[in-house]
Order: sequence, then structure tokens, then C-alpha cells
Amino acid sequence: MGELGVPAFRGKQLANQYFGRLEADPAAMTDLPVGLRDQVGAELFPRLASSVRHISADDGTTRKTLWKLHDGTLVESVLMRYPDRATLCISSQAGCGMACPFCATGQAGLERNLSAAEILEQVRAAARAMRDGDVPGGPGRLSNVVFMGMGEPLANYKRVLTAVRGIVSPPPSGFGLSQRSVTVSTVGVVPAIHRLAEEGLHVTLAVSLHTPDDELRDTLVPVNNRWPVSEVMDAARHYADATGRRVSIEYALIRDVNDQTWRGEMLGRLLVQRLGPMAHVNVIPLNPTPGSEWDASPKPQQDAFVAAVQQAGVSCTVRDTRGQEIAAACGQLAAEG
Repeated sequence: MGELGVPAFRGKQLANQYFGRLEADPAAMTDLPVGLRDQVGAELFPRLASSVRHISADDGTTRKTLWKLHDGTLVESVLMRYPDRATLCISSQAGCGMACPFCATGQAGLERNLSAAEILEQVRAAARAMRDGDVPGGPGRLSNVVFMGMGEPLANYKRVLTAVRGIVSPPPSGFGLSQRSVTVSTVGVVPAIHRLAEEGLHVTLAVSLHTPDDELRDTLVPVNNRWPVSEVMDAARHYADATGRRVSIEYALIRDVNDQTWRGEMLGRLLVQRLGPMAHVNVIPLNPTPGSEWDASPKPQQDAFVAAVQQAGVSCTVRDTRGQEIAAACGQLAAEG
């Protein structure tokens, strides 16, 4: 604001408009002098993202948005409204460089990192949609944000961390969500997990493990060749010890690949040994992508796998599958353009 020759207090006004009132159009900021709005808009409020289209499912309570960023890059976010909460799944990269073969985004490769502003804009738009009653169920509040959209969040560490602080800080510094309502996922970028453990945050860490054994994980999650399961578990333990937060172990269940009951038993033993009560397994029925060789496990095998993990003494639940008819698996909509 100083560079624009404007009093510094106007900066706080702008921050409160964006984070508190969820307003990104200076023309609508009535506490700014009319003559200042165009200047502020040109200098401080570039058009970050335009919605190409919304696709709804689950009677409108799941809404996927395809965003076009300033340079034409396409990314996605998904807003899911439940009776007791509203969760937004956001992207941190355009594409992903982790190359997991069963993931639509991983198949596309990495295009670029998103800026912190591009990440936060996804949150602002969803918070405003909830406030204004744009999602069936009347006006409400965005309560949860999960970094489980396109990209590997910890491969865009600095910007993701800036965005997390913007999500959890109270207005006018951020949107004021609870730290415990924010989840950051990773396929196991070990140095970044250790770094995150020391940031003084209490967000939930979700580790996309997908199998407990290195032999299979080397093929399902190629980064495992660099940081094997034992090192991922060490980092997860560090995070749990440093934050007191339970670590969510994400496990996409793939038919005849990683869904064997004995693998469930193996996973349970690994987690009891390495994380104890600080682990929770989140089983994800695979959302197959068109033309993919990968498929979801049959329900009886899914149930047997979950039972095997639970019998080992580890908390284990199955994620609610939302939006399958709208290609809600991350990256599918962007791939279609």
C-alpha cells in the first residue's frame, strides 16, 4: 500500500475484505474510496482463477469446479457438503510429478506449482459459496479443507505452508478455520514431513501409503524408491510425537493388487509397531479412471481387508465415496479439459 501512496490502514481493510468478507472484487469494496478501487484492483487483485464449469452430484451437495488460472492452466477443487460439515478438496499443483500409475493426475505429469494465492482463492470461492447458500441446504460455513486435490502438497512446500497459515489464521490475516480441520496429504516426501513436524502447526497429516511392503509400493508409489516405508513411518512418528495428532494412513484399495487380506494384516502389524494408537487407516475405494487397468475391490474383499486391519488393533474406516458420476477422482476433469 505504501508503494501505491496509500495509507497503510487501507491494507488491513483490503485483507479484511478478502479473508473476512470473502470479497475479491475491489469494485464491491464499499469502504474504499471510489477513486482508489480501480488502482487497487489493477495492482493488488489480479484475476487469479476463472471457473470454467461446475459439475454437481449427490443431489447438488458435491460440486466440482474446473478452474482456469491466469496462464490457462487447469486445476480442480471439489466442495462436499455433509449434514454436519462442508469439506473442500483443493489442488496445490497443476498436475503431479509423483507418477503414481493409478492416479489420473499422476498420469498427466507435473505442469507447475500453484502460488499460495491460487491455493487460497479456491478456499475463498468455496467459503463464499457456502455462505451465500449456493450449495443445496441453505447458507452454511466451510468447515474443513483437505489438500488432496491435484498435486503433491509437500513438493510445493513453501507455498502450501503459506496457504495453510492463511486458511487457519483469523481475519484479517486468514479465513479462520480450525487447524484440526485442515488435512495435508503426502505420498511420503520424508524430509518435508520432518520439516512440517517442526512448524508449530496442528493440522492433520495424511500419508498415502497404499501398501505396507516396499516391493509393491515401489511400483504403486515410485517415490518409495527414494524414501521406503520404514523412513516414511519414522517421519510419520516424528509428526505424531511433535504435534500430538493422529496420522491418517490413506489406502486406495485396488482389486487384486493391494487388497489381499494378508496385506491388511501386514498393514495392521506395521502400524501397531510404528505408530500405535496414533494411526488411523482411511480405506479409499478406488475411483477408476477411463481406460485404466485398475479397478475397485469388490465389497466383500474390502470388508475383509478392513476387518484384518481392525483385528490388528488399528482404527480403520472406509471413506465415503462422493461424486463418482462426475469424475471426481482428482485430475479427471482437467484431463478432459
